[in-house]
Amino acid sequence: MRKVILFFILISTVIGAWADGITFTANAPEVVVSGDQFRLSYTINSQKVRDFRAPSIQGFEVLMGPSRSTQSSTQIINGNVTSTSTITFTYILMAGKEGDYKIPGATIVADGNNYTSNSVEIKVLPPDQSSGASSGSSARSSRNQVNSGKITDKELFMLATASKTNVYEQEAILLTYKVYTQVNLTALDGDIPDLKGFHTQEVELPNQKTFSLEHYNGRNYNTTIWRQLVLFPQQTGKIEIPSVTFEGTVSQMVASADPFDAFFNGGNYVNINKNIVTPKLVIDVKELPAGKPTNFSGGVGEFTISSSISTQDLKTNDAVTIKLVISGTGNMKLINTPEVAFPQDFEIYDPKVENKFNLTRNGLAGSKVIEYLAIPRHAGTFTIPPIEFSYFDLKSQSYKTLKTDAYTLNVAKGEGNADQVVANFTSKEDLKVLGQDIRYIKTGETNLTPKDDYFFGSMSYYMWYLIPLTLFIAFMAVYRKQAMENANVAKVRTKKANKVATKRMKNAGKLLAEKKSEAFYDEVLKALWGYISDKLSMPVSQLSKDNIEEELQKHQVSDELIKEFINNLNDCEFARYAPGNQDEKMDKIYSSAIDVISKMENSIKR
Repeated sequence: MRKVILFFILISTVIGAWADGITFTANAPEVVVSGDQFRLSYTINSQKVRDFRAPSIQGFEVLMGPSRSTQSSTQIINGNVTSTSTITFTYILMAGKEGDYKIPGATIVADGNNYTSNSVEIKVLPPDQSSGASSGSSARSSRNQVNSGKITDKELFMLATASKTNVYEQEAILLTYKVYTQVNLTALDGDIPDLKGFHTQEVELPNQKTFSLEHYNGRNYNTTIWRQLVLFPQQTGKIEIPSVTFEGTVSQMVASADPFDAFFNGGNYVNINKNIVTPKLVIDVKELPAGKPTNFSGGVGEFTISSSISTQDLKTNDAVTIKLVISGTGNMKLINTPEVAFPQDFEIYDPKVENKFNLTRNGLAGSKVIEYLAIPRHAGTFTIPPIEFSYFDLKSQSYKTLKTDAYTLNVAKGEGNADQVVANFTSKEDLKVLGQDIRYIKTGETNLTPKDDYFFGSMSYYMWYLIPLTLFIAFMAVYRKQAMENANVAKVRTKKANKVATKRMKNAGKLLAEKKSEAFYDEVLKALWGYISDKLSMPVSQLSKDNIEEELQKHQVSDELIKEFINNLNDCEFARYAPGNQDEKMDKIYSSAIDVISKMENSIKR
């Protein structure tokens, strides 16, 4: 009895599930070949239907239809019952003349309501000229053809194409590797070498490749995009993208002389390996025009900026935050962070940068959010001038400078004693004490000298002059040396390179613990690029993997260490988009980056 009750409960649940929303969809292949047959189907998830009306189908010959079929299924997962029941109306069509066609939506009445399906767009390709048949044949049919002969470059090849071949420095280029095949391609292996002269980022594509028909040079091929990369040229001149060799595996069926073997085993299949070589490409990279602004950020693309401030009325020792948002499309990862001219007596902290962009064919699109934090130590009214951002606009092919609004800060006196002691650390003499006008009374033992024991002219007298003079001369020598070193900005940067890189790697360690992979890889790249920029006294915007190698060789760095450093850059850029265990990859990248910076610090001679 219990089983009967449970059965009825299950039936009622299923019936309730059938009452969910109704959908009516049309499906057809996007591309067909003239003379080929294909299916056009209309599916609705309801059993109570009537008055199905197909649209006018022009450009195609209706060979059969509509045929009606019904399908039902029920699933029980963790006690949850889901059921589907559909009715499908199917047509068999034959493609006619080549061109682009649109079949309007069909109509139907379901559960007393009218529904209209989506329309479908179908591209008809001309017949394959190599087939010699008037009706034509598709690449799909040729993929499974019986052929034990050699696979030619006309049956299987790859093309490397660039969205642009004449660009400015830092302008984004989309590099596409596309497969064309008329055979049954089962595997394809190969890697793209390091593209010298470019900063590269790979476009994430589905692991499961989907083939579609394409007419190329008079033949129909099954095609799919295998790899895509966005390139940012880091140097001018003609840069060559070398040819790449991929190893393809093709499965072909060979006719068997044994009829029993052919019947039970479907014939014999053999795997044939074929090397596929992509053609070379040459990119002509132009130098950015003259007239570059002094505060040029290195940005190339199309950008906008906006800013906001946390407050304009605050007290001393309270923090104020200015948020700058750079939005647009271009080389956003490579642009320099604009500076904010806070008043001199403000305590300023390193800006926090958050990247919120995605990779597109035109570069990185989205926004870069920069937060500047400062603390006023004294009361008064202060003005923060506009933040300037200069970039090269690709549309107008000219430099543009964007400015934010200026901010006026009204700083009132807060708690604490901030105004009593003012120290200017450039000179120990500049010490100002307020509110105190009484000297301290000297305490302790007093040494008395006999009246006739004169201090003037004694050895002690001259020593009191000689010792301070000697100390003063030594101090001036050390101070002069230190001042000269501080005046040499490049040398100061070089000396602090390891300290700055260590600080960034500590931040990367925190991001590693928090498992923030994207922020972690960005911080490691900043540490590597920033370290070598400081060591070589070259701006990051002028660095590339090529000139890094040249400059390091000038500083007597071994080729092995140079290769290790560049490999670290490549591994870090590749790891963020590569599939697999991110935690393991991040640990490896972190350890190798610390190791190579340590080796480089001991190797570079300055």
